Amino acid sequence: MLSASRLSFRAAFRAPLRAALKGAAVAFAAFALCAAPAGAGEIEGVRFDDAARLGGKELPLNGTGLRSGFVIKGYVAALYLPERARNATVALGTPGPKRLQIRPLREVESDTFVKTLNEGMRENHSELQVRMMSDRMTQLAQAMNQVGTARRGDIINLDFTPDAGTVIAMNGIPRGRPIPGEDFYQAVLRIFLGEHPVDRDLKRGLLGD
Repeated sequence: MLSASRLSFRAAFRAPLRAALKGAAVAFAAFALCAAPAGAGEIEGVRFDDAARLGGKELPLNGTGLRSGFVIKGYVAALYLPERARNATVALGTPGPKRLQIRPLREVESDTFVKTLNEGMRENHSELQVRMMSDRMTQLAQAMNQVGTARRGDIINLDFTPDAGTVIAMNGIPRGRPIPGEDFYQAVLRIFLGEHPVDRDLKRGLLGD
């Protein structure tokens, strides 16, 4: 039979051990949540699909992010790539179909989108590059103007496939004409993933950070 002193010693030993184990379990659960894949859960009440079917391929969700300015939340976005990439250079250089999906959180006029895209192009490309893409930038602006006013619940896809080029679609309906050239879609992605992205937090989110 154990003496009272030994029982008290074991009780005193077990209490901190149980506390330590409980703390470890909580820490592991927190780690598991942080390590969950980008497609799990919602962002600002908007849920994105874990994958997108485009150009005959299944594109996994690379990451999601929020575009906001000061206290105004503009939209959430998701990037789908043939293979997940955590580096902007890799994401931009990955060949094959890609999708950038934008979900407005409030009413956004097409002029606002066009202005942001034009400014992003100039911020991430030389004057010569911008001049060389001017005709295709005009096509992009025309497509976005056909999108019109976007509201919460709308889905805007900026898709690229090697066969069709860049296609803008609003709620599944293509707008404007397809814009040729993989180089142009890379230029569009640089607005969000380049050295001077439209929003650095959004860039990190799209890259799965």
